[in-house]
This record gives sequence, C-alpha cells and structure tokens, in this order.
Amino acid sequence: MAKLGETFPDFTAQTNEGSINFYEWLGDKWGILFSHPADYTPVCTTELGSVATRIDEFTKRNCKLVALSCNNIESHNGWIKDVLSYCPDLTSFPFPIIADEKRELAVRFGMLDPDERDQEGIPLTARCVFIIGPDKKLKLSILYPATTGRNFDEILRVLISLQLTATKRVATPANWKPGGDCMVLPTVNPEDVPKLFPKGVTIRDMPSGKPYMRFTPQPE
Repeated sequence: MAKLGETFPDFTAQTNEGSINFYEWLGDKWGILFSHPADYTPVCTTELGSVATRIDEFTKRNCKLVALSCNNIESHNGWIKDVLSYCPDLTSFPFPIIADEKRELAVRFGMLDPDERDQEGIPLTARCVFIIGPDKKLKLSILYPATTGRNFDEILRVLISLQLTATKRVATPANWKPGGDCMVLPTVNPEDVPKLFPKGVTIRDMPSGKPYMRFTPQPE
C-alpha cells in the first residue's frame, strides 16, 4: 500500500465499462478510488448514489472517480439499476465500478476490514478512499470500517483543499470551507508575504508572541 506522497501503483482491472489501465484511464487528471464491502448492500447503495449525484462537482475540478467492489460485472450492472432507482434524478451511472472478485486489489491496497465478513467468513472490503494527483502520487488516504458510510461532501472539500494547496503557499484550517480564509505556511518568509498574498494577511496575536497565526483570504 502506498504512503502519502508516494507513487500510487498502476494496475489493470475489469469494470462494468470494460477493462481499464489505471494510469491510462486517469491521464493528467486527479482521481478518486473508493472501495465498497459488497454489491446490493444498503450503505454502499447510498454512497454510490451520493457520489453519482455530485459527479458534476468532481468533474469541473478535473477529477475522475472509480469505485471498487468484490463482486462480478454482472452483479455490478444489476446493482447500478438499484442505485439509479434510489436516485431518481439520475438518468445514467457516471463512473466505472471495478470487479475485484478475487480481492486481489483489496489485498494489495490494504482495503480489507478484519471485523466484517461475508457469509463464507471472508473479510469484506472496508470503505477506503484514495485521492491520487495528476503526478500519480497519493495525496490522501482515508479508511472507514464497513459499518460507517462516508461523507462525500467532506471528500469534495478535501479535494478542493488539496488542489488549492498544491499550487498556493497556504494551508486550510480546521473546518475550512471553500471561499474561507486560509493560513499562510510557516515556511513563507515575512518579506515574501506582500508579493504572495496581495489580498493581505492578518496576524492573530498569541500569548507566545510568535507571529505564526497568519490568515489570508483564499488565493485565486
């Protein structure tokens, strides 16, 4: 399993949209790979619907999505019909689902949940989220247990933060929302602040006297 900042491994897999080579499929875009315990399960169905109804938000941020579940393609295609029924505003399903029947990718990427097992006693796939940058490096990794559904508004927020901080000398504070104030990185020298942050910087006084709490409007 790749660590943050490391190159995410390439792979080839079968999906409901045909075979994909991950690097070729991703191209020069951002990518989100997220796994599911199984098809035809209630929490997973709500998650796929949640992502599908937000697909435009991800697409306009140059991000592609691919799901993974340990069932075959025929099962995926049937399950997609249920997802579309659950989300009546959808007319089509907007991203592929990997068929990882032998759990080869789940094992390779550390996706298995040892506490949740299928009827045969085999561990289910946990709810993993990997965000991969255009440079094919792992930018974020989240691991939820099978029993807890993910918040895809939060995952979208994180994607926006990652893309912002990849090119600007800022970090996003706790509970930050797009459009909110950011924080100047500690590595930015005071003499460089006016050039880098033309909207201005506000320094919050702290008892330590250290001027590290530097806020600035979100850079363009």
